[in-house]
Amino acid sequence: MPAAPARKAGTWKMAYADFLTALMAFFLLMWILSGVSPEGRDEIASYFNSNASPTAQASAVEPDSAAGRLFTALSQQSDLIEAGDSVVLAREADGVRIDLVDSARHPLFDSGSGAFTQEGIALAEAAGRVLTQFSEPVSIEGHTDAFSATGTAYSNWELSSDRANEARRALITAGLEPVRIRAVTGLADTRPLDAGQPHLSANRRVSILVHTHD
Repeated sequence: MPAAPARKAGTWKMAYADFLTALMAFFLLMWILSGVSPEGRDEIASYFNSNASPTAQASAVEPDSAAGRLFTALSQQSDLIEAGDSVVLAREADGVRIDLVDSARHPLFDSGSGAFTQEGIALAEAAGRVLTQFSEPVSIEGHTDAFSATGTAYSNWELSSDRANEARRALITAGLEPVRIRAVTGLADTRPLDAGQPHLSANRRVSILVHTHD
């Protein structure tokens, strides 16, 4: 009868050591990130997402539909491409949504203000130039993060409304016909882009919904 192979009793120790090493590395990373400001985390995220320009969720868009043609035109606009993840495109039931998102890398708004930075104006006008090639109506929404100013009557509702109107003016400057604008709405912090992180700077944004009716 052949002898049973010798049992390698030390193999599990190596696997356990690898597991502990990975666990320690994970907790070290979490400890380091806990000391990084929200702006710093945005900068890190922007670095790793820099090749996704613009971010698009177009899986449900038919290429030959109005939504598909709009998606293609937006995705090929050079200024929107260069903005990276400051531009998020998404297909919705009633049209195409363009989110212009604030970040540490691409600040679109002055701090605590509804006014666009020069970069914000340029980005909104770039989107507007694409929209002039189409005829569908648009709705504009302004959004804020969950931080609110204290000791002032100027709330996130006023702030988000000012941002929506700032976008409206930029689109018109780019050539969008005012009659195509269906609504201009300030939604404050009620619809964060990242529901799990309501204070994230990405929640400070302007949403342009193009009603393609496809």
